[in-house]
Amino acid sequence: MEFGTLREEGSVRGTVLLRLDLNSPIDPASNLILDDKRFREHVPTVQALDDAKCVILTHQSRPGKKDFTTLEAHAAKLERLVGRPVHYIDDIFGHSAREAVHDLAPGEVLMLENVRFNAEENLTMDGHEALDTHLVRNLASMADLFVNDAFGTAHRSQPTVVGLPLAMRSVAGLLMEKEVRTLSKVFTDAPGPVSFVLGGTKVDDSIEVARNVLSAGIADRVLVVGVVANVFLLADGHEIGRPAEDLLRKLGYMNEVEKAKSLLLKYRDRIVMPEFLAVREGDERVDYQVGTLPLDLPVLDLGEGSIGLFSDIIQESGTVVLNGPAGVFEEEAFARGTFEILKAAGRARFSVVGGGHTAAVVETLGLEGRFSHISTGGGACIEFLTGRKLPAVAALEESKRLFG
Repeated sequence: MEFGTLREEGSVRGTVLLRLDLNSPIDPASNLILDDKRFREHVPTVQALDDAKCVILTHQSRPGKKDFTTLEAHAAKLERLVGRPVHYIDDIFGHSAREAVHDLAPGEVLMLENVRFNAEENLTMDGHEALDTHLVRNLASMADLFVNDAFGTAHRSQPTVVGLPLAMRSVAGLLMEKEVRTLSKVFTDAPGPVSFVLGGTKVDDSIEVARNVLSAGIADRVLVVGVVANVFLLADGHEIGRPAEDLLRKLGYMNEVEKAKSLLLKYRDRIVMPEFLAVREGDERVDYQVGTLPLDLPVLDLGEGSIGLFSDIIQESGTVVLNGPAGVFEEEAFARGTFEILKAAGRARFSVVGGGHTAAVVETLGLEGRFSHISTGGGACIEFLTGRKLPAVAALEESKRLFG
């Protein structure tokens, strides 16, 4: 890794701006935080700054969303987890915020207001453009060091992510370092054979991941499930039924069929598509072999025959990278494919789950302890696996060149 890390800094003193990603599911009726996983993952970094004045920058949702709210509840939640007071102020860089930062004592923690309440943070720009924002200039003047621990936002080119590292000396927090180090292992010294399981509804991202790991010789097998599998089956000339095709049109993914066809032409021997799928017929789950699917029923899961085959391939793998569910896991009748694949993946020597819905299912099943790594950033994780440099990582690397 070509960026500085908090671990290398040792005991940090002075004032630290700490960027976290505490964006979490919130009940719109009660405003209660429903899942504190991201909070828990950041606790070691906050605790590592117990000799510093720690000023937290974070966000919740984005403008226009029902859960776009203040961070008072986030400060209270983090306070309970870190075991020391986390003060909250409803200001970002105004007079009140500056005064509160100035009055902090070493070891105290202050959470500033939702940084996305500032319009500049919602813009996409490169680091040099972000340097000119009021947000970056004012925040940088308030501290001695910037620590970015927000891997979940690492794929965003927003001012606090890409601008602050160019404005001041900056390092990666413990979680950011762990995410980058672990995901990098997939490309370097992961035990073989290496299997990627790509599913869910983010077809365009999954196809880019498949292209990268197949062309670079990283993956021995790419198994496709969920909506991703439907695209590959369609690309291979199979009927997937009107409901499945309608969903692809609704999601804007029909143009991904040609990309899938191109990958099948080059790497058919390393791409595994399901041969059996499950549909809802009346109130029942019914399995069909591909080629015999009823054209008026939606595909909702892998069929039993494919669950068995996929589980066998996964269990024989040294490394498994899994992103996206195999079906509509929210419904018990169609959760089996996702559950069985996760159980099989948890037996691999090195196993990575790519965040988002899949990570939530892992927690629901109580399988967290079986996986080598469960990413906190679904979008950031999948972009990392496409082989593209994450904007946050590039900014931290540039900061090291600029400030040492």
